[in-house]
Amino acid sequence: MTEDDVYKQLQTVYDPEIPNLSIVDLGMVTAVAVQNDEVHITVRPTFIGCPAVDWIRKQIEEAIDPSRCLVQIDPSSTWSTEHISETGRRALKTFGIAPPSSGDTIMVCPLCGSERTRRTSLFGTALCRSSYYCENCRQPFEGFKTL
Repeated sequence: MTEDDVYKQLQTVYDPEIPNLSIVDLGMVTAVAVQNDEVHITVRPTFIGCPAVDWIRKQIEEAIDPSRCLVQIDPSSTWSTEHISETGRRALKTFGIAPPSSGDTIMVCPLCGSERTRRTSLFGTALCRSSYYCENCRQPFEGFKTL
């Protein structure tokens, strides 16, 4: 098994709150090393105390091979929305969540592409999201907070 093989397998491990976004595209995987018959994977949590960390670890082990996979959670490596890949940003939009924007720019509606949006609540269904409303298509949506 090569590092490329591992990354391909990790593309099948999804964030439990965004089932079409892999942990690779979310930017959680910081290192992969294949040594002899062992696979070492280092993952940074999206935030300290993330309740999904143990679940994600188990999913990684099952995707690779529990008998030869060592997963290290590195809480000292700070995750930010800048780590989300372009593929990940497209996956968020496909799922109906506006990708994070840089700075205080207007949140673009992932449903119709309009900039005529307003935040209705700082809090969404997850800690990393806020609630918005699109004045153009008149639909509510969530936007990923810029962290």
